[in-house]
Amino acid sequence: NEPSAKPSAPAKAEAVAHEADLLKLTLTNQAQQRLGIRVVRIGDGSAARTRETSGEVVVPPSGAGGVPTGSTSNIAQIGASQATADGEVARTQALVRLARIALARTDALVREEAGSVRARDEAGAGLATARAAADAAQAQRRLLGPSVGAMSNQATLWVRVPVFGTDIGGVDRDRAATVRPLGDPVASPRSARAVQAPPSANATAGTVDLYFALDNRDRAYRVGQRVAVALPVGGTQAGLSVPTAAIVRDIYGGEWVYRRTAPNTYVRQRIEVASVSGDHALLSRGLERGAEVVTDGAAELFGTEFGTPH
Repeated sequence: NEPSAKPSAPAKAEAVAHEADLLKLTLTNQAQQRLGIRVVRIGDGSAARTRETSGEVVVPPSGAGGVPTGSTSNIAQIGASQATADGEVARTQALVRLARIALARTDALVREEAGSVRARDEAGAGLATARAAADAAQAQRRLLGPSVGAMSNQATLWVRVPVFGTDIGGVDRDRAATVRPLGDPVASPRSARAVQAPPSANATAGTVDLYFALDNRDRAYRVGQRVAVALPVGGTQAGLSVPTAAIVRDIYGGEWVYRRTAPNTYVRQRIEVASVSGDHALLSRGLERGAEVVTDGAAELFGTEFGTPH
């Protein structure tokens, strides 16, 4: 009888090279010139402390005391309420015009001594009542916000940011927050100033809502869009500062820089960004002081390494 085959192992472990050993690029002088490689030496930096969280783009109210319109609102119900409120505004304005005409007529009769003062006083009271009704109708309409058709054309939108009640005291409301699309770390952050809004909170989650006004004249953001928000908190943080142009990101969101380790030799090294301010990023780990990293040409090196044309 032939010996039985040796059973295969259920698992197999193999040693692999360290990632830094696989990412070394050596370029000729001509190749570096063609790619436009420029290297800078990183040093210390500081930035205002922020807390990263998320928020939702909502429609601001059209008047004082109005409630912002978010993606969870029933748009059909809001539209129906707006149509009813618009009709009530038109009706009360028509009543004001009729009451004004009645007052003018009775006042003319009194001047000609053909009418009673009492009738003129009653017409004046009727005009005041009509004006009060018109003011109430207009206030109710403002509470419903801009028309449904105009919601997507607002030059300024609000960002609703839920913040835990234990953290609300640490947010610096005198400074602007920064907003960028969620899941897009390379998008340029946009400043958003704090605004006063009707109090809202989520008792189940233990959060309080803060609102920030966002300039959206270029229509870059849409109502209901989730965004990443950097809330300003007190103080500053120090660390190593690197130009944002030096940072490249892989398809998994990993952050890297190309470090020059020897003449004509570059190594892709993983980093972790703590915060971004303008054109510089503050690092929490990944490099040491004095390291030389590629700024201009970093994306080209990334393409050279993985065979992506630029």
